[in-house]
Amino acid sequence: MAKRRVHYVLSTHWDREWYQTFQDFRFRLVKMMDEILDGLDEGRLRGPFQTDGQAIILEDYLEVRPERREQVERYAREGKLVIGPWYVLPDEFLVSGESMIRNIRMGREVARFFGGKPSNAGFVCDIFGHNSQLPQLFAGFGIPGGFVWRGVNLYKTRHIRWIGADGTELPCYRFGKVGYCSYAIQVRHASFGTHRPFDKELHSAELEAYLQEEAAATETDTILFFDGCDHQPWDQEMYALLQERAAQEDASFEFVHTSLDDYLAEMLPQADRISTVLRGELREPARYHGDLDGHWLIPGVLSSRVWIKQDNAECQTLLCHWAEPFGALAHTALGTEYPQGFLNVAWKWLIKNHPHDSICGCSIDTVHEDMKFRFSQCRNIADRQTIEATTRIAASVSGELEDEALRVVAFNPLTSPFQETAELTVRLPKDWPMFNEFFGFEPKPAFRIYGPDGVEIPYQRIAQAMNRVRGHEITVSAPLQIPPTGYTALTVRRGEPGKPTRYPEVPGLATSERSMANEYLDVTIESNGTLTVTDKRTGKTYSRLLTFEECADIGDGWYHGPAVNDQVFASTACQADVALVHNGPMLTTFRIRTTMRVPDSFHFDTMTRADTFVEMTLDSTVSLRPGTDRIEVQTTVHNTADDHRLRVLFPSGADTATYLADSPFDVVERPIALRADNHLYRELEVETKPQESWTAVHDANRGLAVLSTGLLETAVRDLPERPIALTLFRGTRRTVGTDGEPNGQLRGTLVFRYWIVPLTGAPDRLHLFTLAKQLAAGLRTVQLSASEIGYQRVGNVPATAGFVQVEGPGVVTSLRYVGERLEVRLFNPTTEDGQATVRFLQPELTARFGTFQSVNLESVPLGEPQPCQDGAATVLLHPKQIVTLSFA
Repeated sequence: MAKRRVHYVLSTHWDREWYQTFQDFRFRLVKMMDEILDGLDEGRLRGPFQTDGQAIILEDYLEVRPERREQVERYAREGKLVIGPWYVLPDEFLVSGESMIRNIRMGREVARFFGGKPSNAGFVCDIFGHNSQLPQLFAGFGIPGGFVWRGVNLYKTRHIRWIGADGTELPCYRFGKVGYCSYAIQVRHASFGTHRPFDKELHSAELEAYLQEEAAATETDTILFFDGCDHQPWDQEMYALLQERAAQEDASFEFVHTSLDDYLAEMLPQADRISTVLRGELREPARYHGDLDGHWLIPGVLSSRVWIKQDNAECQTLLCHWAEPFGALAHTALGTEYPQGFLNVAWKWLIKNHPHDSICGCSIDTVHEDMKFRFSQCRNIADRQTIEATTRIAASVSGELEDEALRVVAFNPLTSPFQETAELTVRLPKDWPMFNEFFGFEPKPAFRIYGPDGVEIPYQRIAQAMNRVRGHEITVSAPLQIPPTGYTALTVRRGEPGKPTRYPEVPGLATSERSMANEYLDVTIESNGTLTVTDKRTGKTYSRLLTFEECADIGDGWYHGPAVNDQVFASTACQADVALVHNGPMLTTFRIRTTMRVPDSFHFDTMTRADTFVEMTLDSTVSLRPGTDRIEVQTTVHNTADDHRLRVLFPSGADTATYLADSPFDVVERPIALRADNHLYRELEVETKPQESWTAVHDANRGLAVLSTGLLETAVRDLPERPIALTLFRGTRRTVGTDGEPNGQLRGTLVFRYWIVPLTGAPDRLHLFTLAKQLAAGLRTVQLSASEIGYQRVGNVPATAGFVQVEGPGVVTSLRYVGERLEVRLFNPTTEDGQATVRFLQPELTARFGTFQSVNLESVPLGEPQPCQDGAATVLLHPKQIVTLSFA
């Protein structure tokens, strides 16, 4: 019988910031890396060091030790430092799929920059569950195997075959009873920077016991000893003991110090021996398993410190839907520089906020305060590049603008046409004419708006702020038609002195002092602030929408902590103040101000909610516009209490046992009911689950979808009315490693945006993705005077034009230049094959992009170039398939 090879892999799991600050952890990192490099130099460390699946730790190290760069590069070239594939180890549900792709690309680029070959080990050792498309993402980089732990209850064997949403199979090693720390804890008795004093006899016995346990649990011949627990340095005494063991004559085992990549190379040819097959997302909570079991899913991070999730969503949207595509449009149409360098810097700032203990909101206050600066840098760069691109395009619209007119160019980030009313704020010169109603109580600037065809566009005056630094700021709602990933140029001209510029304000959409309706929906505001909505298409009515639910939260960044002695409050018993804010044919908005009286805190000494109540104001605007099937809501919460959770409820009335939610590159269907044996689990399954931007519940005749931006936790409650519960925030005092810190309570003003979409049956998934992108990205405008156009014009473009339109079942996640080629990434969220077409909308674009080819997630070609047909590329998208097309 051939010897079984035991692969010893030396690593460390390096949370960059968590219960200590980044700088505190880096102090320890530098000491650890000094020892690793010294060990390699002196020959005491005979095999490679795996950099925890992420590349950033080398950058962090070399900022302090720049004199050791040559060593790092030499050992990277020699394979003694195995780097990547990630830049940082992210959470898989709190960042977008596109962000994960850029993260892996960045990590692999850093590995190559140091002269090394990027690791092809799909390392996700400590992530709080795994999304359904990770197998396909790894396959897109040529990563053939994974290393997982959380979200999978598997104790008797060490391997799974994980089949992703599209059918991609990823053989995986599932870490043992204590996860990636199993070797460190079971053999070295080391954890979180501590270890038992070295005892050769004792540790030798522990090593042999661990070997037998792993050999019995491993279905393949190859066995893994992974030595990489949290912030663990190289244990040189145990390493010497292992070398002694390796030198012994053994008929059964051969020990080698290698890497995860070498382990996969020997394990994968025997993957057919793996008997356990799992499908889709891996989010099973922890079961009981003996007295040594470290697996926890940790699901509560979806709603911890919600501002982090909101800021991250904003930055991802700015980069993927504004800075990159409109930088590409400006480069293509006008020849301006594509700002790749700036975009790279912006992405790096953003991805530095994606380590799971950072983006999860489960660290100490100082860590999360540091994140604000990184978000700000990303936001500033992406916003500046968007302004540059859109301003150049706006200034280059052909045709002259008269001196006393203004050009306002509206931009649409959707890959489909925008044909709705939208709000625009125009800045008017202070010397433009005014008019007054009645006896001159309030002057109004007189102006008219004309479309690119010269036809006057009626508008509804929404608000005005007079005598600002740059003029009068007037907000209007107007019907706009903007091509896909394109723009429309409007001309604003001054009115005539003394003559009003008015348009019909009736019929408005308000039908009473607390109701409104359009072609599709009838909305009534009840006295308690909830909504009753009738869908005119089906005649179905939905009651008590916009009910707020408040309960105690005695948890922390990891978990929502329900209290035994809780009191759950609902806004259905509150009185609401209702005001009609806007009423017209373009937009009607009501303001609903609800005051809930809630306990001011939780008393941890008595484990009860406080008897002292405070007022928490919930100030919502609810809007309806013509021709749309949604209700737009913005809720401002003035949070005056501690230790609580706030959700908003939407009873659907759907007769169903499952619901849908979007996820990175996917739509997942989940059961509404919790598992029947939930009470037997060590870690309870919770009703709240992740979404990226929308959740939908339906039967054959009715249903609801709720869309949001930066709100990543929802549930469909297992109640007869099947209500969708959207978590707005959790306020908690517990912070890891402290006696409690204040910033997790989220005191102050919090703002949330979400849309309610009644359904007539199964939802159109593409429509929901489009609405979600519209909610997140909105429209942008650029306003220019004739003089400003003169010095910013760099070419000539039409008065209205589109860049790229996508037809068929393709959701676009990226549109940008990679080198000199335009790259478009899209995925099919449906369960059926479909033809997706990427179409260029201008003749010069058709002439420029004559061929296309599929490329992998690193932009490496997967086939021969194909000719575009009439300026379009059509590809077959299988269900849940991700495709990247490169155009030249």
